[in-house]
Amino acid sequence: MSIILKVAVPVPLCQYFDYLAPTSLNNKKLLPGIRLKIPFGQKDCIGILVAVESFSALPIENLKPVISVLEREPLVPLSLLKLLQWASNYYHYPVGEIILGVLPKIFRQGKCINTINNEVSSYDIPHNPLTLNSYQKNAITTIINSRNFQTFLLLGITGSGKTEVYLHCIDAIIKRGKQALVLVPEIGLTPQTVKRFRERFNVPIVVFHSNLTDRKRAQAWVMAKNGIAKIIIGTRSAVFTPFLNIGIIILDEEHDISFKQQSGFRYSARDLAVMRGRFENIPIVLGSATPSLESFYNTKHKNYKLLSLPKRAGKACLPRITLIDLRKKELMAGMSNELLIAIENHINNNGQVLLFLNRRGYAPVLMCYCCGWIIHCNHCDVHLTVHYCPQRLYCHHCGWNRIIPLICPKCKYQTLSDIGVGTEQLETALKKRFPNHNIVRIDRDSTRTKNSMEKKLDLIHNRQALILVGTQMIAKGHHFPYLTLVAIVDADSGLYSTDFRSLERTGQLLVQVIGRVGRVGSKSEVFIQTYHPKNPLLIFSLRKGYTAFAEALLKERQLAQLPPFSYLSLLRAESLNPIFPIAFLSDIKQKILLHNNNIRVLGPVPACVERKAGRYRYQLLFQSKKRKCLHETLTKLTALLPKRYTKVHWILDVDPQETI
Repeated sequence: MSIILKVAVPVPLCQYFDYLAPTSLNNKKLLPGIRLKIPFGQKDCIGILVAVESFSALPIENLKPVISVLEREPLVPLSLLKLLQWASNYYHYPVGEIILGVLPKIFRQGKCINTINNEVSSYDIPHNPLTLNSYQKNAITTIINSRNFQTFLLLGITGSGKTEVYLHCIDAIIKRGKQALVLVPEIGLTPQTVKRFRERFNVPIVVFHSNLTDRKRAQAWVMAKNGIAKIIIGTRSAVFTPFLNIGIIILDEEHDISFKQQSGFRYSARDLAVMRGRFENIPIVLGSATPSLESFYNTKHKNYKLLSLPKRAGKACLPRITLIDLRKKELMAGMSNELLIAIENHINNNGQVLLFLNRRGYAPVLMCYCCGWIIHCNHCDVHLTVHYCPQRLYCHHCGWNRIIPLICPKCKYQTLSDIGVGTEQLETALKKRFPNHNIVRIDRDSTRTKNSMEKKLDLIHNRQALILVGTQMIAKGHHFPYLTLVAIVDADSGLYSTDFRSLERTGQLLVQVIGRVGRVGSKSEVFIQTYHPKNPLLIFSLRKGYTAFAEALLKERQLAQLPPFSYLSLLRAESLNPIFPIAFLSDIKQKILLHNNNIRVLGPVPACVERKAGRYRYQLLFQSKKRKCLHETLTKLTALLPKRYTKVHWILDVDPQETI
């Protein structure tokens, strides 16, 4: 009887490929999860064994034998393999590309794992344990007593001591001889998280994220799989880390959109963490001061258990909040006189100040005051953003850039002017106003070089800089104990998006930014600048808190039958010629509606940025009240698409976080 090997191959097909076991094995058992070198088409490649069977739908004489077996012990543990197979089915993405895609490049190239250095340093740094309040004690006890699968939503206001809860739970898990996985939304949060954990635990801790060298990623993979690393801290891709004996998964800032991959395999690390907890039969902790409406909804329907931390930990106190009406006010780089006076008062008292503006660059628009001409990207339907470091105009979508013109190319007058304010302009203005103070700017532009984020955070924590300027990179998860003033420079920027999630995101961001201040008991303030001081969102979220705000949004979602009260998928098509994606999506819509009355199909409509990198983008939105019905339709859809269309590039986004 022939031994048939089912192999996952990194090709864009949702299927496995059958191979014959090499005769040299002498009936030695092959385990799923090992790597195989196989012939595929005109070349050899690396595949992952997923099953050993005695039957193939193809004639035996048509099957090729495996060239070689690269290891005896699985590189991908069985529980992780099951998760990846489930993800392929749920996200309708080629299973081979998922399984091979999560491996570090070294392993995809077929290199042996015994070439990886397994050495790691452990730390023994004394710490002063904080006194826990009753809410923290209850949360810790509940979590560590849950030894089987259960999802906990740890809803704690900013500064309530969620991290201390994480640390105590992980301590209990490690004492049981198990490992812990901690997921954070941004790479910029990993240094401070690692530092905090190394101050507490004398065990090997490794980091796993996309900015590591491939050798370090491979080393982290091996250390986790072999049980050497007891704590793994990483961003969304770390959800695919293999473990010898995992005991808990903690996902901090669970609401953050960064946990959803926005290209290629568009998975949600939060949802996969919950599913992995189910497969591993371990507790999952989702922490946030501003949980997503989906997670909030799950607590109401008993899918998640809610654990609340309603009070700030230790001596931390809530800040005084002031709304500044910007109407009829003269501004300096977007800052009112009241704000400038407050900044001066706080830094004179040696307090740190954070100015939040979620717009990088110097100015978002360059316009001619004479004829109204505005400079656009040559490849996208967006304005170019003005930057003076270096002095160029940049497209924040495709990266195209050009020099800043001195005269208007349309009317030939020297009347070009910057419109609007970005973080770079804010930093420049503050340097002129406060020349004797260091100013730290944290955004994507200022943290591109290696270790730049860590260096800037060190300046802040060592009080070598009293004025901080930043985008949402600095607004979430960071602990700045000396911060006494937070200013939201433009609170209106997120209020008028057409995306149905925009109000939720804006409310979350406001609460998160405000939560950076007042964490060590000193008197603190928050200034919120707005042209709409009576906006219901601002008033509701500030007066009644995030929980009441989320309750109100859930009622609106239910009336509109939007998630979490329905399920969505987005099919986007793009091409150099706009005719092709429109025709492609119109054809798909017709076929879907012909065979399924339980699916609502919206579109085709152009994407929010219709032309990006020279390609025209259109989309269909699929909506259903039943998840099963939606996925049955998507299964039929993905089987049809690759065979019929070649003039468009298409992507399918299940549970999309951005729908415009």
